[in-house]
Amino acid sequence: MKPLRIAVAGCGYFSRFQYEAWREMVAVEIVGNCALDLAEAESVALEYGVARSFEDPQALLDAVKPDIFDIVTPPPTHLDLVREAAARGIATICQKPLAPSLAEAEALVEIAEEAGIMLAVHENFRFQPWYRELRRLIDMDWFGRLHAMAFRFRPGDGQGPRAYLDRQPYFQAMKRFLIHETIIHYIDTFRYLGGEVASVYAQLRRLNPVIAGEDAGIVMLGFQSGVSGLIDGNRLNDHPAANTRLTHGEFWLEGETGVMRLDGDGGLWWKAHGLPETRHDYVWRDRGFAGDCVYAFQRHVVDHLRDQGALETAGRDYLRNIRIEEAVYESDRSGHRVDLDFEV
Repeated sequence: MKPLRIAVAGCGYFSRFQYEAWREMVAVEIVGNCALDLAEAESVALEYGVARSFEDPQALLDAVKPDIFDIVTPPPTHLDLVREAAARGIATICQKPLAPSLAEAEALVEIAEEAGIMLAVHENFRFQPWYRELRRLIDMDWFGRLHAMAFRFRPGDGQGPRAYLDRQPYFQAMKRFLIHETIIHYIDTFRYLGGEVASVYAQLRRLNPVIAGEDAGIVMLGFQSGVSGLIDGNRLNDHPAANTRLTHGEFWLEGETGVMRLDGDGGLWWKAHGLPETRHDYVWRDRGFAGDCVYAFQRHVVDHLRDQGALETAGRDYLRNIRIEEAVYESDRSGHRVDLDFEV
């Protein structure tokens, strides 16, 4: 099989997980990368076996002619980079947040659709192995009718004046932080498990005064199916786990037959009504980021391009997540529940 040729824009903290996943994949090769700092691009290229490095993304795309352009740069750059890929007919993966605003995200999606290219949003949380297992069990009717799901987000990385500076320092300056940067992952994951969202109620706040945006909040989601969802986010406190960034917190999924609990170490625990809680065994790899979900997502995109299934995180569908995000901020501002339609 002819290898798929990958070009990567960006060399920041999280890009390392993506470079590593591409390098591990069979029948895939990273043929080029770019960054504003050429020396940084060349250093990353040397580490991950990338053939060529550039400062200019246009030069990168014209020189290496990739099959996939993987955009791992800050959100304000995404629109122009997708436009460059679209002009050349190159399938594109774009990191989230997809864009700084809903309007810009809509424009980005329209550019890709008009050009007829694949646009996949790099949304990997739904590919974490514990959520894939829960989706498998839902499809088996393990839970019967679903009642509720709840997640307590507690990574413990947001305390003190140096919060986020060692890993992702731009977090401190984001005026929209917890929801826009992080909880969007769980909005997508809750949709993956529970279906479409019909209403939102939210209360947000800032606990650490050194940052610009919100870092804690409660988000209540009402689903079209009747399922209720609760996301309780707080970046300052942590949770019981050897690695608090593995699951980032604890999750519960409730149905007619019982409750499944995700602990901080990736363990799933089943409690049927009236019976003791027992461990639910499943297989997953404790490597890379959060159960190797970056590899799983990128493998999914490759399989899609090779006609092996529908794309789960297509740009058009992902706009629903961003509309829900906007509803969260609107609810917090107004103090009222926001009802949603399902048109995108």
